[in-house]
Amino acid sequence: MKNIEIEIQVKLQKTKPLIDFLKENAKLTGTQRQIDKYFTPKHRNFLAKKKVNEWLRLRSSEKGDSINYKNWKYDETGRSHHCDEYETKIENYKNLERIFEALEHKKICQVDKTRIIYKYKKYEISIDKVKGLGDFVEIEFAGETDKKPKDVTSEMVDFLRTLNVGKIYRNFRGYAYMAAFPEKPIEWEEL
Repeated sequence: MKNIEIEIQVKLQKTKPLIDFLKENAKLTGTQRQIDKYFTPKHRNFLAKKKVNEWLRLRSSEKGDSINYKNWKYDETGRSHHCDEYETKIENYKNLERIFEALEHKKICQVDKTRIIYKYKKYEISIDKVKGLGDFVEIEFAGETDKKPKDVTSEMVDFLRTLNVGKIYRNFRGYAYMAAFPEKPIEWEEL
């Protein structure tokens, strides 16, 4: 499962039951501000596809700077439950940004969020406040499994349901998409 990311991004009708549960049962691993800049090569515009599946990101955070590439895999229903993910730390953020410009990588958008991160069993659970977009919960599977990604994401939703969080709405597009296309309505699927 290396280089595979399985996660869900949701809005909850009631976030307090989840936060109370995490404070009582999970390990708080930190709070950090993350500023993500997304880029696309001019010669292969990632945004040209109807279902944007590729994202190239530079992240600046207190934890350190990194570069990340994700290629989301969509199923027959047009939903995604996992992606191929490649990420590495970078030493000089500004120079890498200049390299992107020299290689004609155009900045798409910026996502500025404050993230409170908990570790619970095989989940990394983040309570996110995203500037200009709102409050969200992101659950990422952090471990090895032979299960299909769709089954893992279903278990994440089942976990949330046990906490009496009310209605759960899932976003299959992500923060970058919402920031890049603020004029497009986002499909929130009630789970």
